[in-house]
Amino acid sequence: MNYFQLFNLPAQFDLNLTELSSRYIKLQCQFHPDKHSAGSERDRLLSVQQTANINDAYHNLKQPLLRAEHLLALRGLRIDDEQRSFSDPMFLMQQMTLREQLADIKTATDPDAVIDNVERELQQAKKQLLAELTTALAEDKPEQDQQAADLIRKLKFFYKLQHELELIEQQLKD
Repeated sequence: MNYFQLFNLPAQFDLNLTELSSRYIKLQCQFHPDKHSAGSERDRLLSVQQTANINDAYHNLKQPLLRAEHLLALRGLRIDDEQRSFSDPMFLMQQMTLREQLADIKTATDPDAVIDNVERELQQAKKQLLAELTTALAEDKPEQDQQAADLIRKLKFFYKLQHELELIEQQLKD
């Protein structure tokens, strides 16, 4: 299913999220199961299925990495659950450094300062990679799509580290 078509939006990474939300609400109103409760069993089932499709599409288009993966899948490049190693030594070094910083938070004399530092680094790296991803996906060319796939893989590491940082913060608060 092409999520962009479902919402009648251009198949591009850079989306107007306000427009996406507006179209989501309209589609939900149109297909909500309560609106079809007096219909036939078939109509009710189709309404439930369509609502599930709308929810799934909205969830995927709303989130940058999922939107990028969907766009690449529409272009014939699927990267779901694939494992690929990185040959970028700078990226690997950055990952190791961030992991070490995460490991040191609990024993740091000022854990909040370490958390703030890691948070800044993560935000900066994600911002840079998202900008590169936007540029790569703007071109509908196989070599650009491969670059976009590599950027998505890198971003996944940063989002995972962000989640781990949030868990550590929560543990420190408890």
